[in-house]
Amino acid sequence: MRWTIKPKPEQAQIDALSSILKVEDLVAQLLLQRGITNYEDAKRFFRPQLSDLHDPFLMKDMDKAVERIDKAIANQENILIFGDYDVDGTTAVALVSSYLESSYPNVATYIPDRYNEGYGVSYQGIDFAEDNGFSLIIALDCGVKAIDKVKYAREKGIDFIICDHHRPGNSLPDAVAVLDPKRTDCSYPYDELCGCGVGFKLIQALGSKKGETIEDLVPYLDLVATAIGADIVPITGENRVMAYWGLQVINQEPRAGFKAIINQIKKQVLTITDVVFIIAPRINAAGRMEHGQHAVNLLKETDLERAEFFAAEIEKYNTDRRNLDQIIAQEALLQIQENKEEEGFTSVVYNETWHKGVIGIVASRLIETYYRPTLVFTKSGNKLAASARSIKGFDVYEALEGCSDTIEQFGGHMYAAGLTLLEENYEAFKSKFEEVVAKTMDPNLMSPEIMVDAIIGIDQITPKLMRIIKQFAPFGPGNMAPIFMAENLRDTGYAKVVGQEGKHLKCKLFDKNNGSKRSAIDAIGFNLGKYLPTILDKTVSAVFTLDENEWQGNIALQMKLKDLKEHDSYQF
Repeated sequence: MRWTIKPKPEQAQIDALSSILKVEDLVAQLLLQRGITNYEDAKRFFRPQLSDLHDPFLMKDMDKAVERIDKAIANQENILIFGDYDVDGTTAVALVSSYLESSYPNVATYIPDRYNEGYGVSYQGIDFAEDNGFSLIIALDCGVKAIDKVKYAREKGIDFIICDHHRPGNSLPDAVAVLDPKRTDCSYPYDELCGCGVGFKLIQALGSKKGETIEDLVPYLDLVATAIGADIVPITGENRVMAYWGLQVINQEPRAGFKAIINQIKKQVLTITDVVFIIAPRINAAGRMEHGQHAVNLLKETDLERAEFFAAEIEKYNTDRRNLDQIIAQEALLQIQENKEEEGFTSVVYNETWHKGVIGIVASRLIETYYRPTLVFTKSGNKLAASARSIKGFDVYEALEGCSDTIEQFGGHMYAAGLTLLEENYEAFKSKFEEVVAKTMDPNLMSPEIMVDAIIGIDQITPKLMRIIKQFAPFGPGNMAPIFMAENLRDTGYAKVVGQEGKHLKCKLFDKNNGSKRSAIDAIGFNLGKYLPTILDKTVSAVFTLDENEWQGNIALQMKLKDLKEHDSYQF
């Protein structure tokens, strides 16, 4: 891995902020690196306030959306809440539908089938709306590119309100309202909302017309926080506020569906990381293995006993998903080796039998072995469908645009996308994608980079520092947990590998020059078991985050190692 030390702010700035906030220089440095330069910035950072959320009517078309929903309710129209089958989509559908149902009965939900309908607004969903008397569809986490489908619905007398956060194409669908902060003509102050976040802004606008305050809507923020974590959007600005308050709801008054999941895992307090790795995969598993409607049912359920029944079903889907993605990942790695493609700029693999529901996870797994933009294809009807995943700093969506002549349809973000193409175009696409990436990607990006916030000594790792760093949470893109580097480290002599097949490294490190074994700090390095010979015999430098290890009721500080190098062997 490449270790990159972030520029240290000028000492005068550190001294000034340290004095204002009465914190140590290290804390002031970390805050300045996050753009926090004064007392007010720090107050907003450490204590996110609901009052910092923007007026929803600053979003283009919000007034039109509210007016159309009010009209639908006044005329007793049937409203269909439509959303994608992933975490962002299902949480958004649960949020908007449960909010509307709290005061209006003629509301139903629709999640497209991943296999029969595919991503986004579908003709089948519109036909369902027509057959069942729905005259208004609210599409969440999808729809901004559904020009033909919205036109199809309009011809049937069905209106659309679109709540999306993906980049629009050159033109917008002819919907009643298109709520998307990434619209070029939208001046909304924050454009990094997830789909569920846009849905929340819609209910915030609806609520304001009814005299509701933002405090009245806090119970819905657990869903938004989950979507923010799962969709890997920046945890800055409004997202930070909503994630902060949403986590409080999850930990203090979780909805029945979350409580049923939390009861299974026996964890007392959940962080955003726990939400991403514990709650989100289970919600996702419903759409991957069975149907996304199961997730919506769980998230909307108010009776704990029924929620526990739904959660048990979803737990089985998640177990099946884990087993399947491990098998497919091994098959994909073997395919790369057999095709002698280990040295390319991309990984593109295909097997018509691979389960469509897990190919995105498999793409992420492949990046752990071959760190480069990756696509995993499978057969979907009479076409091939793929999930794309990228590496830090490379826009896979733009790369796909460069291959658009071989693609039927695609959409997504900088780091994750989906596409379909005709089977006869697979080899042409594969060659073109390799060519585009090779031309446009800086080769340095193919070495994973660790951004180090500060170089510190072991003696600076204290419970006080840990208490302050915990207040930097919630962590995520735009506000990652601080990463530190320490030099001249030696193990106390009892380092060992732990876990299945000895994958993980457990040791105790002290400063060879300025400390003793008595001052050593516990350290754990997941998937760093290969470094055992190095740490037993040599002086090392380490990059790490700070963590707390809880064991039998006792809590101890530990270094969570991200990488190790022999002292003086690292390069910047």
